[in-house]
Amino acid sequence: MPRQDKVFVCFQKAEDDTHKLYIYDDVTAYGTFNWSTWSYEESETSAKYFQEQLAAIPDTATIELHINSNGGSVKEGVAIYSQLKQKNCKKVGYVDGVAYSVAFLILQACDERVMGLGTSALIHNMWMSVDGNAKELRKAADDLDTLMESNRQIFLEKSNLEEQQLIDMMEAETFLTPEKALEYGLIDRVDSYQADDKDVQQRLMSRVQQLSGVIAQQKSFREQLESMRQQGGEPKPPVPTPKPEPEEKKLTNQLAKLFQNM
Repeated sequence: MPRQDKVFVCFQKAEDDTHKLYIYDDVTAYGTFNWSTWSYEESETSAKYFQEQLAAIPDTATIELHINSNGGSVKEGVAIYSQLKQKNCKKVGYVDGVAYSVAFLILQACDERVMGLGTSALIHNMWMSVDGNAKELRKAADDLDTLMESNRQIFLEKSNLEEQQLIDMMEAETFLTPEKALEYGLIDRVDSYQADDKDVQQRLMSRVQQLSGVIAQQKSFREQLESMRQQGGEPKPPVPTPKPEPEEKKLTNQLAKLFQNM
């Protein structure tokens, strides 16, 4: 389904026993790569992290799920969806900006699904990166068909769409306005709310500081390597755990998306 994107999760408890969870980034199992330790930090957007947050919320509470995400890992997103479905709380989901790909799928776990004015959603077929011989490539395509069949059932559960209609819309990579999503039964209502600007700004500034730290670590590491090279050394740093995409490319994409939204 989606490209490897990432989700930011934040936990907050209000006095009326309403707990807010924020998916304000791409859904991913991976945290930021720490160039000082050559290891990945714990992801705050993984299904595992989400499970930890949900476990701290009593079943008598209400969960507000706020989404502004381009989507991300299908594996992580479906797990988050399943965890929300299993939670006995009342769950109200709000699209504050965009709910694309698996982020829109996660919204379907909520008892009440709401989109604000000016927001949008995206449904499309999942995709994967694969290499191999002809037999392996054909199997990968068959596997995707099976995964998509399972994925469609989530959207069909509450919507008024016929399966073939949904298939056609996903193949066409269909963007949805709140009104269209409501017409198809993919949300329950359209509201005129706006995301809390102060809250959003705080999260953006936190992300800028985090990314600035990563850039500084990368610069320091490269300077050390260059110094060793000039001195004739042979640096042999430990090899980090493989990741779906290079950290530099991911960092560049995160910065680009960040400043587009500011």
